[in-house]
Amino acid sequence: MDDDRIPTELWVKAHVRRCVAEAIPAYVVRKGSPYGGLVMLKLNQLEQGCRVLTQTRDMDGRTAWLAARENALMPEADADAYIERAVKRDPDLWVIEIEDRAGRHPFEGKLI
Repeated sequence: MDDDRIPTELWVKAHVRRCVAEAIPAYVVRKGSPYGGLVMLKLNQLEQGCRVLTQTRDMDGRTAWLAARENALMPEADADAYIERAVKRDPDLWVIEIEDRAGRHPFEGKLI
């Protein structure tokens, strides 16, 4: 690593543990590069549908989340297909699924 960011694997483990502590079911669906992979969140709101967020950086270099399909809910099959296409483009990608009817997650960063 050539910067001061923590490895992705450690970052993911800490955030999944935080979800568990807040009683939010979270699962690592796909492991990517342990050091520099980006993270994609599948926010499964169960019968309501899913939202997909991709980790990015804002203009100041801080963690932010880019919402797929203008942050609209989509059927789970559509979310899975979206994620599958993203993984084909970036095999280092991590995928975390969070099941919460309200769409909550304790991952830092603003939605852009």
